[in-house]
Amino acid sequence: MDHYKKAYIAGGCFWGMEDLFRLRPGIKDTEVGYQGGQNDHPTYSNHPGHAEGIELTYDPNITSFKEILDYFFRMHDPTTIDRQGNDKGSSYRSAIFYQDEEEKAIAKEIIEIVDASGKWQGKVVTTLEPYSTFWPAEEYHQDYLVKNPNGYTCHYLRFEDSFIKEAASR
Repeated sequence: MDHYKKAYIAGGCFWGMEDLFRLRPGIKDTEVGYQGGQNDHPTYSNHPGHAEGIELTYDPNITSFKEILDYFFRMHDPTTIDRQGNDKGSSYRSAIFYQDEEEKAIAKEIIEIVDASGKWQGKVVTTLEPYSTFWPAEEYHQDYLVKNPNGYTCHYLRFEDSFIKEAASR
């Protein structure tokens, strides 16, 4: 496990993101939680300023941070401010919580690639926020769509083709 890395992202309700990422090659573990807000030990009923996010544990020998972000930008709408599907508010913002300058640079590069693709009608509004404590959500939120297969999600793969591969072929 010591060669695994972690990535922290938010893109609306954490249930759907977790459900899609759990199936990706190289993703070894997922955990949903709260990040980027104003209080310690946030809960679903008290998480001011926190985004509903996900902690991804991944094997960098199988997938990269860049590939994770490429998939992230295909599974949610990164052009809506504080909204995904029916969910509204800063909890549902699109955000990348970078852990170092390299991750920040990769995130900026991917955002430029996504914007240049013209696939989304608007520009990417995903925020780049420095890593802050990731607070795991309550147990009933973990693996929610596995436990509740007909539960709500606004996440689905909107584009099959990788933004990275398309950019490389231009």
